[in-house]
Amino acid sequence: MISIYFYYACRIAGLRKKMYFCRQIKKSKMPMATTFTLIGYFIIPILIILIFNKYRWARSIGTVIMAYAVGIIAALIGFLPTGSEPGAEALESMQKTLMNVAVPLAIPLMLFNSDFKLWTKSLPKTMAVLLGGLVSILIAVVSGYFLFRNAGIPQFDRVAAMMTGIYTGGTMNFSALGTMLEVDPSLITLTLTFEEIATFPFIVFIVAGGYKFFRWLLPAKEPDDTVAEDTKNVDAESFENYRGMLQPKTFGKMMLGFLLSLGMLAIGAGLSLLITGKLNELIVILTITTLAIIASFSPKVRALPKTFELGMFFILIFSVVVASKFDIHALKGSLQILWFILFVMLTSIVLHLIICKIFKVEGDLFTVGHISLLCSPPFVPPIVEALGNRKVLLSGIVIGLAGYAAGNYLGVLIAWMLGAF
Repeated sequence: MISIYFYYACRIAGLRKKMYFCRQIKKSKMPMATTFTLIGYFIIPILIILIFNKYRWARSIGTVIMAYAVGIIAALIGFLPTGSEPGAEALESMQKTLMNVAVPLAIPLMLFNSDFKLWTKSLPKTMAVLLGGLVSILIAVVSGYFLFRNAGIPQFDRVAAMMTGIYTGGTMNFSALGTMLEVDPSLITLTLTFEEIATFPFIVFIVAGGYKFFRWLLPAKEPDDTVAEDTKNVDAESFENYRGMLQPKTFGKMMLGFLLSLGMLAIGAGLSLLITGKLNELIVILTITTLAIIASFSPKVRALPKTFELGMFFILIFSVVVASKFDIHALKGSLQILWFILFVMLTSIVLHLIICKIFKVEGDLFTVGHISLLCSPPFVPPIVEALGNRKVLLSGIVIGLAGYAAGNYLGVLIAWMLGAF
């Protein structure tokens, strides 16, 4: 049923030209291996959810980590076609489209239960986390450039600019800056691969319980009076509870939430086409986030059951797809780029912690804020799930969206400062 909804989502959102694989499946012309891969991208998250519900050890690991593990294993064993192999081009198009659609569907579903009135009480601290994070990343990139400028990294000023973009706005800004600055394609691939190697352990550290360290460094100074009673003392299992999703009464209401999210995606895509003549990820995500916030004011929308869990299902699809694109062959390049990326990441974390300490920001808000800047908004929901703290979900996404908007400008500024132009 979800695959049927997904096909018509492609059509409704005006993505028919871009959604190559939707038409190919419809016409049965897609290579069989690629078709099975597409099915697997939907089946694997379902299996992960079933395992998560049944086994205690799976609940201690978390669904997102399992999704990444499956994707990376598939990439390492060469299960998926690459390069000039048959079906590789169709697979790449399919992966890109899945990532572009899964996240816009997930964000509204995961925001419907948020109480925007509660979030506004923490707006000043959210801004402190955002501005503090941007300043920390800029300082880390510039200082890292002067520290490693004699290390022989090719087009280093452009690499620094791309790292500014990806650590403030995600891969969208990274790719845009690479194109604008005419960076060598192999260098783009190598930099992105090393960035994933550096960032992934940090995400694992957070999800596995490292957030407690940041809670210890940045404790909440005041009683938590901005959290609804039914969200206090939430543990990981009750926060991500998939049980009962298929019960007729629950499923029907949950599908209403899905259709509402689908409608928001259609509106966002249509607005993007109207303004720019093409699909722009920034416009689409800003639109659906705004609409989801507006919808969350309705008690009926907030009462829709299991929308958060359905959103997590789409996040799991995103996670499997991203991990399956891992390219180990790119590791043959210069390790100096990896050391530079590690320096930028660790320095920005330390500086951001200091700034958040000064402004008395609690650990959970720092965690989602920094992850949102380093990895973009799609990675916020999994971190929120690990924290068991719904009230920072919206703040994390807002911080990431602001990073989307600022990333290209900051990247160009860094490139200009370092002499790329």
